[in-house]
Amino acid sequence: MVHDSPDRPTPAPKADSEADSKAASKPRRGSKSDLPQDDLTLDTSDVDPESSAAEEDDEARLPEAPEETAEAVAEGTLSIGHEAIENAVRLAPTSPGVYRMLNATNDVLYVGKAKNVKKRLSSYARANAPLPARILRMIAATTHVEIVSTMTETEALLLEANLIKQLRPRFNVQLRDDKSFPYILISGDHWAPQILKHRGAQSRPGRYFGPFANAGAVNRTITALQRAFLIRSCTDGFFESRTRPCLLYQIKRCAGPCTREIDFPGYSELVREATEFLSGRSHAVKELLAAEMEKASGELEFETAALYRDRLAALSAIQSQQGINPRTVEEADVFAIHQEGGYSCVEVFFFRTGQNWGNRAYFPRAEKTFTPEEVLSSFLAQFYDDKPPPKLILLSHEIEESALLADALSVKAGSKVEVSVPKRGEKKELIGHALTNAREALGRKLADTATQSRLLEGMVTTLGLPHTPKRIEVYDNSHIQGTNAVGAMIVAGPDGFMKNQYRKFNIKSEGLTPGDDYGMMREVLERRFKRLLKPPEGETAKDTAKAKDNDKADDESFPQWPDLVIIDGGRGQLNAVREIFTNLGLTQVSLMAVAKGPERDAGRETLFMPDREAIKLEPRDPVLYFIQRLRDEAHRFVIGSHRKLRKKDIREAGLQEIPGIGPSRKRALLHHFGTLKEIERASIADLGKVPGVSAESARKIFEFFHAQPG
Repeated sequence: MVHDSPDRPTPAPKADSEADSKAASKPRRGSKSDLPQDDLTLDTSDVDPESSAAEEDDEARLPEAPEETAEAVAEGTLSIGHEAIENAVRLAPTSPGVYRMLNATNDVLYVGKAKNVKKRLSSYARANAPLPARILRMIAATTHVEIVSTMTETEALLLEANLIKQLRPRFNVQLRDDKSFPYILISGDHWAPQILKHRGAQSRPGRYFGPFANAGAVNRTITALQRAFLIRSCTDGFFESRTRPCLLYQIKRCAGPCTREIDFPGYSELVREATEFLSGRSHAVKELLAAEMEKASGELEFETAALYRDRLAALSAIQSQQGINPRTVEEADVFAIHQEGGYSCVEVFFFRTGQNWGNRAYFPRAEKTFTPEEVLSSFLAQFYDDKPPPKLILLSHEIEESALLADALSVKAGSKVEVSVPKRGEKKELIGHALTNAREALGRKLADTATQSRLLEGMVTTLGLPHTPKRIEVYDNSHIQGTNAVGAMIVAGPDGFMKNQYRKFNIKSEGLTPGDDYGMMREVLERRFKRLLKPPEGETAKDTAKAKDNDKADDESFPQWPDLVIIDGGRGQLNAVREIFTNLGLTQVSLMAVAKGPERDAGRETLFMPDREAIKLEPRDPVLYFIQRLRDEAHRFVIGSHRKLRKKDIREAGLQEIPGIGPSRKRALLHHFGTLKEIERASIADLGKVPGVSAESARKIFEFFHAQPG
């Protein structure tokens, strides 16, 4: 889907009498050290470690599938539930609305909608009605019901989806999707538009193309588009500071508008062609490039003809990477669901402008008794709660409320949205392809989960844990001589790393001695666990901690309390953390410290646990390898968080913090490189080329920006 943001006045290009080159101009010599901000890749300077980590994991985690039992519910408990629902029926409206069933602690158990709320609730209140065990358990846990009336059933559907995503009731199908989709943006606030990846609010002027299924699909497409249309990807600041073309111009991935290697009309034509291609008119663009290639060849301009040939090849590469590009489907989302072993996988394909812009697998949480149609119906309403729907939605299964869903999405989109289950032709083939992918994705996820489960069970045997851990938290700190100190927590469970649970902690204590790792760890752990230890009135923190530790995991959700805490360090760090836990009243959480081997040799780590001898595992032990992965992931995450914090400090402080660099050298550096970021990226050799900067000064500047965190 293509979006235009509000237009703003576009700055006019600077006058340049020599800027008359063509779109396919010949490259000229330049320094290979002159890289734009993206360094041949997309700019991720504004992406924090949490976001970048999240992008690496395209598939959602596999939820727990609670066992569905047919055992009888206690008559007294079920009767209380029926009574609570009967009380709600007396006051329920006969109009459309949304109802919420709550338990004694006001936790929402279930969110439902109905055209006639009174009639729907009455079906739950009948004592002898033949209901599934799942529904009986829900009724038994219900103590009161809340109702919200709506004007129409369509409004009820939209509100229900919103509440399910917000409240995550245990008896509903849950999408559990917390990632936005990336788009391609061709900016509209500069005379030489930039092409870049974009997430979030579409507030910057320009044309937005998407959604793409994941960041990888966007990155590959942008790289190919740069080769095909030579549009710049550098920032405006980098663009304005150029005095000669960068390396992207030399390798034919940019037309060089910054130094007028191409004139304004020529660059505008390249942008128009790229926009046409992304808007679905790829055939016309390829025909135009082919005609230009033939023309250049006929005029014996073979070098120019070769450039057009390379641009055509880049466009073909985009379409070949996309796999299926349907002939009869211009704009559609394709949904296919596969169930196996009590789990569900929904595979989604995105088709825009007749092109395949990727696919993504989702694993919604749903009990085994839910049919594919029920899961898919609830999934769709939640999926489009915060996303614009396309003109056509193709499904693998007939859902009961397809007409209602189409009406609701049409209201949301402001244009007609069709929901259908194709029976023949190319659309049916797309569904078949999506079903195959859903089946394979679920198979891979089940296999990965089984492997992870074996590793967790191996930890029980090797480390003597009381039970298989469902949640493992790993902590690490990072700083440079005590500055920009940051702590981090990564989380792992039965489905691998839980990146949406990662947290970073900016160390705030003013009384800490620089480099006091124990003090930093104390602050991180106290801030992490004091939130969970806030006791209800009349109850002590230790009572709450004990109760939580004895009942950490909700059977149907990922636990908030860890079963095992791992820290990077030796016996000293372990004893310090043990003392912290004792003071907090955390006696049921298992602790372990991982000390690096001699000369930090991987495979020779020593494991320390309270009141036990040190443990050394064989270098090829799968459990040791798993622990190494956990520790290394924590180290990667905390280093990324520290570097981001340090870069922010450096940019705010400027160059005045570099010892021995006075005002004249600062001016010379900024005049030569243009921006502080380019000074940060420069090598020692490049810094030494600046007038007035000696080899020793160049080394100091480089080391200031590239100091290794501890």
